[in-house]
Amino acid sequence: MADSPSPSGSPDSPLADADLLRLDHQVCFSLHAASRAFGAVYRDALKDLGLTYPQYLVMLVLWEDGPLPVKSIGERLRLDSGTLSPLLKRLEAAGLVRRVRSAEDERSVGVHLTDAGAALRERALPVPRRMLAATGLELSELRTLRALLSRVTRTLDEA
Repeated sequence: MADSPSPSGSPDSPLADADLLRLDHQVCFSLHAASRAFGAVYRDALKDLGLTYPQYLVMLVLWEDGPLPVKSIGERLRLDSGTLSPLLKRLEAAGLVRRVRSAEDERSVGVHLTDAGAALRERALPVPRRMLAATGLELSELRTLRALLSRVTRTLDEA
């Protein structure tokens, strides 16, 4: 919905119907534009690691949680198997992860870090600080933004 003051000037007063469809009043567009801007900065920050942003997200999950079933990674990252499977294949081809079919349930595939994947964590440590600096926000502001976005996501999931 709108994130700008109405013509009356109060940020909490409703927007006039004529303003409801203004692009610069759409929170979804602000999120989209910010996401694209983040993507551009991440592309540069991750270039030396040889990772794309989605691959970086998978690595973050594995560095944090250790070996996981593909299904759990998909749930955590909100990615479907059609998106996640090719991503994991590329990480495996790069020697960063290995996929192992479960002996108990052959439908389940676990993803494990290789030694190279585990070692890449050290080289990735500067990335979050670089991203923080690129935002121009203080750490406390970024934490507030992340909390608000998490709340919005939960609410939209329930809608």
